Amino acid sequence: MPRIQTTVVGSYPIPDWLVASPSEQALLDATRAVIGTQEQAGVDVVCDGELYRFDINHPETNGMIEYFVRPMDGITQRFSFEDLIAYRSKSGMKFRTRPPGTVVGPIGHGSLDLPLACARAKALARHRFKFTVTGPHMLAKTLIDKHYGDVKAVAHAIADALAEQVRHLDADVVQIDEANLPGHPEEWEWAASAINRVLDAVQGTPAVHLCFGNYGGQTIQKGRWDQLLSYLNALHADHVVLECAHRPPGELAAFKELKPEIGLGLGVVDIKVTDVESADAVARAIERAETLLGAGRVRYIHPDCGFWMLKRSVADAKMRALKAGRDRFEGIAS
Repeated sequence: MPRIQTTVVGSYPIPDWLVASPSEQALLDATRAVIGTQEQAGVDVVCDGELYRFDINHPETNGMIEYFVRPMDGITQRFSFEDLIAYRSKSGMKFRTRPPGTVVGPIGHGSLDLPLACARAKALARHRFKFTVTGPHMLAKTLIDKHYGDVKAVAHAIADALAEQVRHLDADVVQIDEANLPGHPEEWEWAASAINRVLDAVQGTPAVHLCFGNYGGQTIQKGRWDQLLSYLNALHADHVVLECAHRPPGELAAFKELKPEIGLGLGVVDIKVTDVESADAVARAIERAETLLGAGRVRYIHPDCGFWMLKRSVADAKMRALKAGRDRFEGIAS
């Protein structure tokens, strides 16, 4: 077993044939193809490409928000025109034109059923399997709140609902994704409090992914990793999965302050460009990180974020580069 494991962050380009003719069987076939492609590329910890939350009406985010909040109790999809105008003026929501819902009562998990989605995908995997869940900070920030009167309370209510679901997930790794927090580091304390309720419910290995946004290949959030060290060190996570390849090289030094018991997941593949990294480039990225942070500090390598905006051929080549670069760094013969 290589010391450094290869993994993916989550999403995968949606096969054209699934969009053209969506059905339960087509979705199952697509999931089988996505997982099989990852395994053939040499990915050690695979994911279903987040196809479990496939939403033909939201292909740009593949149900990253709607899938979770729309089935929940206490959330309606109705809102006024005034609400809509106010929502579009909110800082940090420029990547959306409409809210996913309005909180009108106590939040509960409703008809959300993550355990079934997880079980269906894991049954198709031969390698270790990762299941991804959008985090409570991100979900709370996208909603209109007319019940709690406090976004912190909304986030903790969502966290409790997610924790009930996550407690029943049969996955080797459960990764909670927070893509809004890097642009709002001042919210780290309540964001950490909320996500830890979910992480504490994980039965397998808990992980957290953070990036600065990946909306059509664009960076959405402004900020720096050193502003988030208090948050990272507060996480009840086995490891973090971080965007590094597309970030300024000097930011890597911030992770000297990351608690040693939290494993570092290093982004070595830039998903915001279509050029495919060479094995040498991936190996050099690992070497640079371990030279700066200490031998053995890197536990996982992966893309910066999900692959959804790339062509499948590009995504597949980038996954092969992960394994080739890791093997080159560790001296593993092909």
